Amino acid sequence: MTVITAVGSLPEARSGFLLHRLVADHAQTLLAYAERLLRDRYTAEDIVQETLIRAWEHTDRLYGNQGSVRGWLLTVTRNLVIDEVRGARLRHETVGAEHHDAAQVDHSDAVLTSIQVRGLLRQLSQEHREVLVHTYLWGRTVQETAEILGVPLSAAAES
Repeated sequence: MTVITAVGSLPEARSGFLLHRLVADHAQTLLAYAERLLRDRYTAEDIVQETLIRAWEHTDRLYGNQGSVRGWLLTVTRNLVIDEVRGARLRHETVGAEHHDAAQVDHSDAVLTSIQVRGLLRQLSQEHREVLVHTYLWGRTVQETAEILGVPLSAAAES
């Protein structure tokens, strides 16, 4: 982390450097913190952006002798999150209610398993396949399957 000492009125180049250092050193931590509090990545990103803007505007407080930079940034982030939640409550909204990044179900494993099972079933005798269909696909007991197929209980149980 880069340490910047006394900051009075920053020249433009140094001010831009400060903003880049703030983003590089703290943005990911602030985003994780805000997202954990809000459970909404997009609002958390807005909160982090506002935090970094405030830090850039108040460099005199940020790099004063009162605590750490990260502590100041986390406090500002927490306060902005509280303001957001209170404002959402007044607007009768629920922060994080929408799932912008809703995970899509991946069916590829189920399809692959299905293909493999069909291949293995083709290798069985007709009698063994019938027992499996009755017991696993139709949910019948071994005894029910033996009665339906007209085979001894031991023959159905071996399959």
